[in-house]
Amino acid sequence: MTDDQTPANQDIEADLDAAELEALRAEVAALKEQTLRYAAEAENTKRRAEREANDARAYAIQKFARDLLGAADALERALAAAPKDSGNEALTALATGVEMTEKTLQQAFDRNGLKKVAPPKGSKFDPHLHQAMMEQPSTEVAAGGVIQTLQTGYELFGRIVRPAMVVVAAKGSTGEAVAEPTAAANPYAGQSGDDSVHEVDTKA
Repeated sequence: MTDDQTPANQDIEADLDAAELEALRAEVAALKEQTLRYAAEAENTKRRAEREANDARAYAIQKFARDLLGAADALERALAAAPKDSGNEALTALATGVEMTEKTLQQAFDRNGLKKVAPPKGSKFDPHLHQAMMEQPSTEVAAGGVIQTLQTGYELFGRIVRPAMVVVAAKGSTGEAVAEPTAAANPYAGQSGDDSVHEVDTKA
């Protein structure tokens, strides 16, 4: 047996092989962890890029949609003012044309994700969707409920382009109760002896 083949040398070689193997395993594990981390970062970057692209498209559409709301409001007011059953064929034809134009515009809004926000009378006030322009006492709607929609609001893909402007039943109103989203979310709920009509600070 040569010196290189002594049991002691064989044990040293075995220890070195085991150490190298353990080092290689640790390196493989570190590389695997690094690869997974890079893959996760790449996926996050991809999602963030997609989200930013969607936000950019939504912003562009939102600006365009906001510019069209004035036309929608004008058509809505024209329809409301149009004489009903006037007997004048020209006026009837004009009213029909305005109605068709308004309907076509609303259909275009719907196709592009722009939805009306027009709370019905008695629905609960939602500060995320509605803007309270005035509050007044009511015997038909409970405190915190919508009495009237003054101007239709619009939302685009869940984002408010313009809140609906509404009249809200004041504290102390005795109408049928409406469900509250949360106690803090609706500032008009509760009881009070103040029956005066007053403007609401919409800048708060």
